[in-house]
Amino acid sequence: MTTPGSEAPAPPAAAQPSPQAAATGAATGAGAEAAREALGALRAEVAKAVVGQDAVVTGLVIALLCRGHVLLEGVPGVAKTLLARTLAAALDLDHKRIQFTPDLMPGDVTGSLVFDSRTAEFEFREGPVFTNLLLADEINRTPPKTQAALLEAMEERQVSVDGTARPLPDPFLVAATQNPIEYEGTYQLPEAQLDRFLLKLTVPLPPREQEIAVLERHARGFDPRDLSGIRAVATAADLEAGHRAVRGVHVGPEVLGYVVDLARATRQSPSLQLGVSPRGATALLAAARAWGWLSGRAYVTPDDVKALARPALRHRVRLRPEAELEGATPDGILDGILASVPVPQWR
Repeated sequence: MTTPGSEAPAPPAAAQPSPQAAATGAATGAGAEAAREALGALRAEVAKAVVGQDAVVTGLVIALLCRGHVLLEGVPGVAKTLLARTLAAALDLDHKRIQFTPDLMPGDVTGSLVFDSRTAEFEFREGPVFTNLLLADEINRTPPKTQAALLEAMEERQVSVDGTARPLPDPFLVAATQNPIEYEGTYQLPEAQLDRFLLKLTVPLPPREQEIAVLERHARGFDPRDLSGIRAVATAADLEAGHRAVRGVHVGPEVLGYVVDLARATRQSPSLQLGVSPRGATALLAAARAWGWLSGRAYVTPDDVKALARPALRHRVRLRPEAELEGATPDGILDGILASVPVPQWR
């Protein structure tokens, strides 16, 4: 798979696993290997409907393996909705979409109690959040109260109405989208809520060759509403097996130290007024473990950490106003930190 935030697959690691990693059988069992092969086939299957978004697909799979959520940022028309629908079909998962608007209420997301005149009792009607893959389209266009209702469901993986907790399906992934250029009439997600997303993925405009391929498909009659040609190449059982395997991926003390050094460097950067919290460091480690496992290893290397640093941390830092005026970006600052923090020796 292609690394999230990159355009080319990461080169295979030449290092040999440590004795501790070699003993990690949970990440290399037969069930885990079958799950890895099934999840590896997702990229080709999704590419039948979506052109050139391999890195975003990888990021979504990593989030599913880590039981996290993803914030997708891209201009309208880059196939964010089609990507979510196609991924759900390729994983044989239920999916729903919510178009967030200023008048959307929390009950429109989570569900609410409705009076049944036949029984003279209130019954709970599930909202669209009761699904496996939820596309929260333009999440920043709804008021904070509705945003908070969704983010609570993401964190607790349940909905509480009238004192009763109702668990959400498993797996459960929220792929929230926002437009990077149009902020009029929006309610920006505060840092505490942004921190709840495991990854922030940029959905780019396609290069010329890929855009020509998109037009050729539409010229041949491609209908984005018809996904009958997408087959389920992986299932929720594969995701569960992968989740268990990722938890068994070995992390050496030098890698743990590298993650902490990167997080601390963001807190000391003169261009940032908000650095990465310990939760952010934990998210980076979890994503790196999932990427290491998807790459066929039972251990994490510093290169795994570097590959996931931008998508795991870019939404957890805030630039100083003077840095913004100078044209700095979170990715640029993170690139500088990655270049300055010493990479531990790996053997």
